[in-house]
Order: sequence, then C-alpha cells, then structure tokens
Amino acid sequence: MKNIKTFGIFILLAFLISSCQESEKSNLTLLSDEIPTDIPLVFGEGIVSMDEAMDFAITFSPEMDEMYFTRRKPGGTNNILTSKLVDGSWTTPQLAFFSSNGTWEFEPHINPTGDRLYFGSTRPINDTLKSPGLIQWYSERKNSRWSEPLPLEKPSAATYMMYLTSSAKGNLYFTSQEEGAKPENGGIYYAMAEAGGYSDVQKMGNEINNGKMIAHSYIAPDESYMIFDGERPSGFGDSDLYISFKRNGSWTEAYNLGSKINTEQTEMAASVSPDGRYLFFHRGFEIQVEDDGSEWLGNIYWVDFRSVKESIKKSKNNN
Repeated sequence: MKNIKTFGIFILLAFLISSCQESEKSNLTLLSDEIPTDIPLVFGEGIVSMDEAMDFAITFSPEMDEMYFTRRKPGGTNNILTSKLVDGSWTTPQLAFFSSNGTWEFEPHINPTGDRLYFGSTRPINDTLKSPGLIQWYSERKNSRWSEPLPLEKPSAATYMMYLTSSAKGNLYFTSQEEGAKPENGGIYYAMAEAGGYSDVQKMGNEINNGKMIAHSYIAPDESYMIFDGERPSGFGDSDLYISFKRNGSWTEAYNLGSKINTEQTEMAASVSPDGRYLFFHRGFEIQVEDDGSEWLGNIYWVDFRSVKESIKKSKNNN
C-alpha cells in the first residue's frame, strides 16, 4: 500500500510539473529550447541573437506574434529587423519595411495598445539631403498594416530623443541631454500626454538620473515601474540594469537588478514582454579592431521578470 501511495504522489508531481511547464509556454518560447527562470538565457540563439553581431532593443506586438529588434554588424550601421509568427513558426528576421539605406535606425518600440511603432533614425526629412540628427519616427497600425513612418514633431527635446517607450496612457519616456552636455551626463526625460498633444519635456529626478550614462528607460504600461541602465559606483560592470517603483505618485530610489542579471559586461536596453512574464535586455562587450577602433558584440537575453521583480520588492520592502 505504501508503494502505491508513493507512486501516486510521484505521478501527481509529474503531472503538476508538466502542467506548469505547459502554462509557461507562449509564442516567445517557440524560439528557445529552454524557458528561463531567474537565470538569463540567450533569446532566439542563431535566429534573433547572432554571433559576431550586436543584437539589442527588442519589442513585441501585444499579441506577441510580431517582433522588431536592432542589429549592428561590425563595420555596419544599426538596422531594425522584424519577424512574424506564421503558422506556428517565426519567420527568418529581415529588414523592417521602413528601412532606409545609409542611415542609422534602431531601438524600436511598439506601444501597449499596439497601434504605434516608434524608432530612432538619422534619416533626412522630406527627401532633404541633410540629416536632422537622431530623432524619433513613428508608424501607425491601420487595418492590420503599418503606415509609412513620419517624424515625431512633438514632444521635442533640446538635443536628441533616443529609446522612446510609451505607457498605456501615451506618456513618453526617452533618453536625451541638455545642450552642451557631455554624453555621459545625459539622462531620462518624459512628456505627458494631454489633450491635443504633450506637456513640455521634463527631466526625471535624482532617483533615476543618478550616475553616468543613464539611458534606455522602459516604462511599465501602467507606469508602476521603470527599468533603465547606467553606471554607478555600486554596479557590477560597465553598465547595469536598475529598477525604480512608483509609490504614491513618487519614484523610489533605483535598485540594481542583481548579480544574476548584471555582470562585468554591459547590460542595457531593457524591455518587458506584453504579458509581463519576461524581461529582455542586451548583454555585450567591446572588442578592439584595426586602426585602433572598437566594435560592440552581444546578444539579447531574457529572464523570468516576475520572480526578479518580486524578489526586489520583497528585499526592499516595496510590497
């Protein structure tokens, strides 16, 4: 009888484990053999994340059946690639429909409602020959198709707008800097959506903009948290990922995401899957090339964001 009970418990545990694994499956897991826990894994190895390239800044449609991300090969420019889920499989990534030859285009973001795709570009405006510098462009989804991109005229930053992300309310958060400031002294800025447009651009407080190379903010759809990267004396490497929570209308101090995510390499350009399950980020390193130059290489990683977030909340008493 004892052996029968033990066998029955074993069968039950096996069923529960199998059920949990099935419940964790999604469109995103089709690209990887393993589903990540609290240890980051390379995402889409050999498909999205390639050797001898820098892959970063990934975004997904709300249905998680379409993705856009940035790739830069040594000696090349930043390009945005896209892949779609067709008949249960992801297509081979190819250049996005709006790609423009000879210009940098990178760091795409699909807003939470799925009807706007933002990206940074140095392309000229209105067929002029001169680039306006790094500005944001956007495409709107109409009748299941993306429109031709237009430059984002408002809000307008003093210098550039990089890595723009949007909340469900349409509030925009991005990287920029003041006129004359050094690149390492840039930071995170925002503009609130209001009737007929946006508020004036404002710089976030010292809770976020504390350290050097503060950049690449991802805002939660409900604006309950923000993830960004930067260099601080307490960090683990060149650039680490941090998270700040909004409590009673104010942002908490930013907490390092910890040694399981941050390493001696560079971690940056975070985003979270639309279902809130997975945190995506770039991990990479610099290599020296001919003529005393350098290039960046690295992959897109993913990790179970729910366990990471709850662990930080618990340890910092942010329940």
